[in-house]
Amino acid sequence: MSIPIRQSVRVGGYILGQKLRRREKFPLLVELEPLFACNLKCAGCGKIQHPADVLKRRMPVEQAVAAIEESGAPMVSIAGGEPLMHPQIADIVRELVARRKYVYLCTNALLIPKKIDQFRPSRYFAWTVHIDGLRERHDASVCKEGVFDEAVAAVRECLRRGFRVTSNTTFFSTDTPRTVVEVLDYLNDDLGVDQMMISPAYAYEKAPDQDHFPGVREIRELFRQAFAGGGRRRWRFNHSPLFLDFLEGKIDFPCTAWAIPSYSLFGWQRPCYLMADGYARTYRELVEQTDWETYGRGRDPRCANCMAHCGYEPTAVFATFTSLKESLRALRNQ
Repeated sequence: MSIPIRQSVRVGGYILGQKLRRREKFPLLVELEPLFACNLKCAGCGKIQHPADVLKRRMPVEQAVAAIEESGAPMVSIAGGEPLMHPQIADIVRELVARRKYVYLCTNALLIPKKIDQFRPSRYFAWTVHIDGLRERHDASVCKEGVFDEAVAAVRECLRRGFRVTSNTTFFSTDTPRTVVEVLDYLNDDLGVDQMMISPAYAYEKAPDQDHFPGVREIRELFRQAFAGGGRRRWRFNHSPLFLDFLEGKIDFPCTAWAIPSYSLFGWQRPCYLMADGYARTYRELVEQTDWETYGRGRDPRCANCMAHCGYEPTAVFATFTSLKESLRALRNQ
């Protein structure tokens, strides 16, 4: 399964509208980082390596909303850091939902029990809980025991209260087809999240663990074997079928990082959420003054092993909505 029908129609209409206006580059989803601080120190993340004064900063609600309004994107993924550490995070979500933006709040779930009463279920809002494997694997990934159990309990409570819940799982070179299947089966069948997102790990330059980031060939073989058992058609993915084809190596796409831009305390990040080659003051400046042709696999060595959704999911979505051939391919692979 892919994204919900109502949301799919809304996004499809948005893409068509941009094409009719002859806009070559436009945002599909904005990665909003209203803070960099986090309550965990995950081995594969470099986001908390900022200086102490930066980690103390929190983006004002007005600034966050203005950035999303300026971009015009129909979807927002609020990340960080840990967004629930932001004292006004519920206000940011409320303002974006009021503007009918589809909001995904990415969290490790540890603070959900303390913050959940500040939120209300909505078709425009979903908790996105990071779960990077079953108990032992997840706790090792976040470098703290007991986090898996707390996250699972938080997910169950969110579902009980009627919230949409999406999981987000990152796979490293330590994963096998079996561990991929096990965690997806658990999330889909036992925990019962509404939808799941998956992504190969990207080699953050400042991540504490630099030894377990997979390469492209390794990624393709991992997902090819994991999907071979037929689970792909049963699992409730929050991905376009063509992106899953991309992960398996059945199709290749160019990177379109401009379609999932990142806005943080520093501004619009060049070229994407995963790399920082400077910042722009506006989304228009980001698009017009970034040399996009220099990024992507085969162009920038830092992109050599990247198959992350922030660069390639939008390309797959655009192909689905603008190419009859790829639309039919996507339907066959639903």
